[in-house]
Amino acid sequence: MTQIGFYHLTRTSVTEALPQLLSRTLASGQKAVVWCAGKPLLDELDKALWKVSDPAWLPHGSAGIPCPDLQPIWLTLGEDAPNAAPFLFLLENRTCPENPPFERVFDLFDGHDEAAVAAARGRWSTLKAAGHELAYWRQEDRGWKRAR
Repeated sequence: MTQIGFYHLTRTSVTEALPQLLSRTLASGQKAVVWCAGKPLLDELDKALWKVSDPAWLPHGSAGIPCPDLQPIWLTLGEDAPNAAPFLFLLENRTCPENPPFERVFDLFDGHDEAAVAAARGRWSTLKAAGHELAYWRQEDRGWKRAR
């Protein structure tokens, strides 16, 4: 079964938290795909990933560029993963596929948005009932803390 982690954003926005998680993904030698629900966030993330200073930048691409299969990070509004990424990042209440073809799924949600928290709880219940290995991570002053 796929490992699915719920990342409760309480201290930073997704555009601040995601680059850190993606940096770790690339450092571990993995590729990632990021599923956004709306073009405004996708465009904001595209800009934010180019401005990351540690590492120097996060190589990524999205629809319309050549060789999407070579991109270490793929940003999309769809459900595609042309880079064959084993890690999926879900934003803006995107739902995980029933049988995800990924090793790990990261579900990031805004802890200051009651509707987003409620939606995350619903996704958790559905995925737990389907038998997936779930983990809950809460943002702390420094990094993430896994809750039991």
